[in-house]
Amino acid sequence: MSLQFEIVPVTPFQQNCSIIWCDETMEAAMVDPGGDIDLLKEKVQQLGLTLTKLILTHGHLDHVGGTAPLAKEFSIPVIGPHKDDAFWLQGLPRQSEMFGFPMTEAFEPTEWLNDGETVTVGKQTLSVLHTPGHTPGHVVLHSADANVAFVGDVLFKGGVGRTDFPQGDYQTLINSIKGKLWPLGNAVIFIPGHGPVSTFGQERASNPFVADEMPLY
Repeated sequence: MSLQFEIVPVTPFQQNCSIIWCDETMEAAMVDPGGDIDLLKEKVQQLGLTLTKLILTHGHLDHVGGTAPLAKEFSIPVIGPHKDDAFWLQGLPRQSEMFGFPMTEAFEPTEWLNDGETVTVGKQTLSVLHTPGHTPGHVVLHSADANVAFVGDVLFKGGVGRTDFPQGDYQTLINSIKGKLWPLGNAVIFIPGHGPVSTFGQERASNPFVADEMPLY
């Protein structure tokens, strides 16, 4: 019994929506259903899963654009992000205009998430870490059993999240990565909001923004 996942890039921004599920109950959740709803629904059907909730790491449009219609169609709750991202969710119509996305109405999740809480998917449990910096209400989800973390736009292979958006802060982001993610262990595989997966250990060794100690050449 373990947590399984499949990454489905969605929207013109190629945002990594993760379909995650418990392989014992086949109950599933979507992490950051940013758009391309038909593609996501088709993948859930192909995998034979029962979608039970939607989980959001933060309030940016490319991560949440498909949330409201999916929640309505499947009659399922929306979990997260942290309440400090409420202003991003309320500003979705404006985000839609700015980025040329289909109009996305503002919404509020069924439940906000706080640091130290847990989210269940079937019989699997994910720990919640509040990781501000990219946005003030960003959260990361970690499965100790599967040794995997869904980190949204906090950390990328070879990079870190942007901090030039409203209420973003570079030093806060770096503190979130080093103070919240690194203690989870070097072997943890992480799924970023965009681009390829990596491990915390690999980023500690080579990521120019957050490496422990860069070699001198």
